[in-house]
Amino acid sequence: MKFGLALSSVLILLSQVDGEYLSEIKIRPDAVHNNFKSPLPHTYLESSNLPDSFSWGDVNGVSYLTHSLNQHIPQYCGSCWAHGALSSLADRIKIARLGKGDDINLSIQFILNCGTETAGSCHGGYHASTYEFIQERGYVPYDTCMSYLACSDESTEGFCPLVDTTCSSNNICRTCDTFGGMGGACTEIDFFPNATVAEYGMIEYDDNVVTNIMTEIYVRGPVAATINAEPIVGYQGGIFTDDSYSQESNHIVSIVGWEMDEETGKQAWLVRNSWGQYWGEMGYMRLEVGKNLLGIEGEVAWATPGSFTVHNFPCSENGANCNQGGSVVGTHHYVDPSNKLEELHARVAQDHKQALMKKQLKEQAGKRALR
Repeated sequence: MKFGLALSSVLILLSQVDGEYLSEIKIRPDAVHNNFKSPLPHTYLESSNLPDSFSWGDVNGVSYLTHSLNQHIPQYCGSCWAHGALSSLADRIKIARLGKGDDINLSIQFILNCGTETAGSCHGGYHASTYEFIQERGYVPYDTCMSYLACSDESTEGFCPLVDTTCSSNNICRTCDTFGGMGGACTEIDFFPNATVAEYGMIEYDDNVVTNIMTEIYVRGPVAATINAEPIVGYQGGIFTDDSYSQESNHIVSIVGWEMDEETGKQAWLVRNSWGQYWGEMGYMRLEVGKNLLGIEGEVAWATPGSFTVHNFPCSENGANCNQGGSVVGTHHYVDPSNKLEELHARVAQDHKQALMKKQLKEQAGKRALR
């Protein structure tokens, strides 16, 4: 099934100025796109072990994906780069937690407040630079510290000129105790739940890029990827297969897996966007694998968590006691799959077994239908 385009004059993603589209991708000349020592998954897992279909949204009936996001509310902000990067990182934290407990979602607004020089702003940024910034800064707060405003300091959209989005202590993690008319006040929180980045990098675009992307996703989790978004603003569903469009990217999404289309025998990337669940297939789209359609396979970034808070210093509602110290803090330290190969091989064997069972059940159902 091919995708359809809605007849619409409204461009959801890209601002139009004098007939030109503004890209949401901005890359610093001195950016560091790779900082890792651990072996990459494709060096210790053969591509022959990869299943025909795989999604972190459905691993034996369990979703390891964090919730979908919308970068365009409460006003327009070109922060796709931060959404794609942090959603993928949050997914990997959820995978490390075996899907247990409430989702840990990371503060995109913190990146916009404090990472404008390194990572980006509402006028563009880069996925790998987001990971670079978090690693340099040493943390990214959970989003209950700093909710998304869709503002950065230079933005004049909506209410952005009226709010302070500079990198002050109050704009990293804060709480407000009651209404201002009742004597309430907002205060910064110095000890707060956060996550770190251990390593990050980009997958080299070469003849093995497809299997290397798949292996990275299968072993460690979703990745962030650039894409040409102009042809998909009106995407209505199905597998995008049109190779006539430019591979020059202007937007960033995340890839959470792939599927085999039984009708065509072709594989499709499962792509999560940051335009809300009203867009596409409940916020997702499918894109044919192996052709670098819309540039989806050309600039793929990944990051592994270093640690993440599982038990924080118990603060009172007004935060008055939060800044006395963080002595009661529990963190979980991520272990790279390259250090747990027995677990990985057991998982591969189990996945092969379940895939075979599904195939046999389907064949049996087909035989019964012919009787």
